[in-house]
Amino acid sequence: MKPLLIDGAWITTSHAEENRNPSNTDEVIGLYAHAGRAETQAAIEAARLSFPAWAASTPQFRFEILNKVADELTLRKSEIASLLSREEGKTLREGLQETERAANIFRFFAGECLRPAGDLIPSVRPDVSVEVTREPLGVVGIVTPWNFPLAIPSWKIAPALCYGNTVVFKPAELVPGCAWVLAEILHGTGIPKGVFNLVTGKGSVVGNTMLSARDVEAVTFTGSQAVGSLVAQASIKHMRKLQLEMGGKNPLVVLDDADLDLAVDCAVDGAFYSTGQRCTASSRLIVTEGIYGRFIEKLTEKCRGLTVGDALDPATDIGPVASASQLATDIDYIEIARAQGGNLRCGGDIVKGHNHGYFLQPALFTDTDNNMRINREEVFGPVASVIRVRDYEEALATSNDTDFGLCSGIMTTSLKHAAHFRRESRAGMVMVNLPTAGVDYHVPFGGRKASSYGPREQGRYAAEFFSTVKTSYIRP
Repeated sequence: MKPLLIDGAWITTSHAEENRNPSNTDEVIGLYAHAGRAETQAAIEAARLSFPAWAASTPQFRFEILNKVADELTLRKSEIASLLSREEGKTLREGLQETERAANIFRFFAGECLRPAGDLIPSVRPDVSVEVTREPLGVVGIVTPWNFPLAIPSWKIAPALCYGNTVVFKPAELVPGCAWVLAEILHGTGIPKGVFNLVTGKGSVVGNTMLSARDVEAVTFTGSQAVGSLVAQASIKHMRKLQLEMGGKNPLVVLDDADLDLAVDCAVDGAFYSTGQRCTASSRLIVTEGIYGRFIEKLTEKCRGLTVGDALDPATDIGPVASASQLATDIDYIEIARAQGGNLRCGGDIVKGHNHGYFLQPALFTDTDNNMRINREEVFGPVASVIRVRDYEEALATSNDTDFGLCSGIMTTSLKHAAHFRRESRAGMVMVNLPTAGVDYHVPFGGRKASSYGPREQGRYAAEFFSTVKTSYIRP
């Protein structure tokens, strides 16, 4: 059994769950302990007690801790990438990319430890100066999803520790393996006990205990809109700081003047890679009528050529869906789209292989409109739909006609349309001639409307959530 990490000690429990490979459900990756209410409370208390000393630690000390994590992730990237692919289902290539990204995130925030921001400002009153500084919050609860089991925890844990907070980390039940390895690495750096705590287990137990605790000063959550709403309701009772990332229904607009081959490549990448299990996935392909027919033909051909298979097979383009329940959700949405008049141009079939796994041929729908459920709700699988529009103006209006606002993209050679789309797209991130999925680690990440709530993640903007501003007035 892989234990919990609480107050610097590895703790076993009376209950553990199997972690199985979605490419081959006969393979048990490991047994991982489940925390109960008592263990979660102990982790919160350990984080509370360790906070004053960690907050007062030197920037150099925190730099060394985070930099050691980056070094170890880099050193063990092949091993960790294989684990990531086995437990989540990304191809090994994608697993390597995510592991490298996690290392880069820790290295970036190691550097940020040595670059604290502040201002010394003359007061409007004589002989008075004003100093603006940032201070840590306290105990930060971190709740992460299963689709990026290493990168998303890294971009929450690294800044939390960088700015002097202590952490209680609850990963998704589906992917405890990467979380455990990250905890093992942090523990091995010599980080003081109680500063970082890992509590694997059920959201209904671990998550609810965390949300009801008065000593948790902030919660950062990535997951579904429904659960995010519950996190917000529970947190407002304690007036705690809150950061929510809750998905998207991201449009990729393809105009008549687009480079056709590039547009098809970006659509396939954004819609289907990582098995479509990205909150930034291009699930709505909005195409103007002049290029529509040619785009559909090339996109269909490209989709039919994708190889679905074991995540560790070098020939695989698209790995398995992450779980049986997610596969069932994907199949349900495919049937809903067909019932509402969508034309299943290709894919949508369960793929039978030599392994027992959750394999689904990427599904492409045409002849859809923006009012269909397939275009209103996040599927979170390898399912994309094409919406035909007359011109740029209709494309822009359609792209903005959604409850979400995480990411959007446009394929065009027109500087005029690209510039206008960047201004008018109601999304937190805009891509021009790029897939909607795929972002850098050193710049802000986040959206608008139902996609996000609270300050942005990643880059220097992470300080807005993980620290608080203090203004001091001084007269000698």
